[in-house]
Amino acid sequence: MRRLSLLVALCATAALTATAATARAPHPKAAADLPLVGRTIVIDPGHNGANYAHPDEINRQVPAGGFKKACDTTGTATNDGTLSESAFTWDMAKRLRRLLKRAGAIVVLTRHNDHGVGPCINKRAAIGNRANADVAVSLHADGGPPSGHGFHVIRPGVVKGYTEPIVKRSKTLSTDIRDALLDAGLDTSTYLGRRGIDVRTDMGGINLSHIPKVILETGNMRNAADARRLERKRWRERTAVALRDALTKYLAR
Repeated sequence: MRRLSLLVALCATAALTATAATARAPHPKAAADLPLVGRTIVIDPGHNGANYAHPDEINRQVPAGGFKKACDTTGTATNDGTLSESAFTWDMAKRLRRLLKRAGAIVVLTRHNDHGVGPCINKRAAIGNRANADVAVSLHADGGPPSGHGFHVIRPGVVKGYTEPIVKRSKTLSTDIRDALLDAGLDTSTYLGRRGIDVRTDMGGINLSHIPKVILETGNMRNAADARRLERKRWRERTAVALRDALTKYLAR
């Protein structure tokens, strides 16, 4: 009886140990469901809702990568004034943040509402640098010619002493984003860039970045057809999903 009791106790202990180990073990689908675990992504929603009321502050000259530039601008708006660029980018940033966090990413925003001022372009870059993030995307909507439509991705060109470490990786990022947006049904810009990508050396927010970073001009707010698309919640969500997929693809390389 004593041997039998000992055997039963040993079996029970083994069963409990196995159960505890199973509880600690990750679900087989966890890696696939959370492909961005351990990754830090910066979302930089362009401009801010109160910039227009603080011209002295946003016009202040700040470092931009070997030269100085205005701290920030007011951004643009649709022709009827019903949608500002800052409100659009803030909404897109929240949508993208939600999707990225669901995929396991740590998400850092450069601003936390749409009723503040700034931050300045150099501070936006510094936020990503301090976070030691893997990648950053700055969200914008353009104020181009009314006849032009479509999106374009701005990537850094070579600015000696500043962008050399991120040029190659930012180029890959810009291509991944461009391709994902095309797959989602968006059209590339008819008035700027080449095949949806523009190279710039005058953008302080990317010149000062130590991590791969691009600027997405999601559409042209001055174009009537683009403005209608930018206002649609379903279109914004589809675009945010495409951006999540592009970032996931880039970070999986």
